[in-house]
Amino acid sequence: MSGNHTHHDHDHHDHGHGSELSETEARVRALESVLVEKGHVDPKALDVLIETYETRVGPHNGAHVVAKAWHEPGFLDWLRSDATAAIHSLGYIGRQGEHMVAVENTPQQHNMVVCTLCSCYPWPVLGLPPVWYKSAPYRAKAVRDPRGVLADFGVELPSGTAIRVWDSTAEIRYLVIPMRPEGTDGWSEAELARLVTRDSMIGTGLALSPKLLAEAGT
Repeated sequence: MSGNHTHHDHDHHDHGHGSELSETEARVRALESVLVEKGHVDPKALDVLIETYETRVGPHNGAHVVAKAWHEPGFLDWLRSDATAAIHSLGYIGRQGEHMVAVENTPQQHNMVVCTLCSCYPWPVLGLPPVWYKSAPYRAKAVRDPRGVLADFGVELPSGTAIRVWDSTAEIRYLVIPMRPEGTDGWSEAELARLVTRDSMIGTGLALSPKLLAEAGT
């Protein structure tokens, strides 16, 4: 499945919302306010849910998956053959993560993920999708000019590296396994996880180098 793939129309897709983010967000907030006022929703429960996906889930789960794949060749093989089962084995199960495919970056091929119709995204491993992922410009340009999108994110790949764009659907969501940075031989799984960024698992970024990690002070 590449950028030329044609989506089937799924009921859960909300066409065009990427270009109306501010309006959509306003409606969501208004709906939340009404539900809270009527006593249907506990505002504390909403806060917990949002905090879970933004901080506790976030990209941390995905970073764990990638680090384990870098650290354990057997787990990487499992990801290649059955990403859903491999990811579920770590306890990362939930809505929008039922059917996962892992695509591995190599010096020959760089992978990038988009959802051309809306914003299908693997919540259990990456948390909430960034605003730009849902935007119409990203969705269109990722298919038309993926190398240009990477340049927008400050990523310059060798001219000989092919770029493949994977189009998420209601049935399948993708997790990019970025290339392991050099200079990390002997690193523990926890240390490796600190190098994995959300963008590197979407394909719009690369994993951090040990030098960049040190400079970031994280």
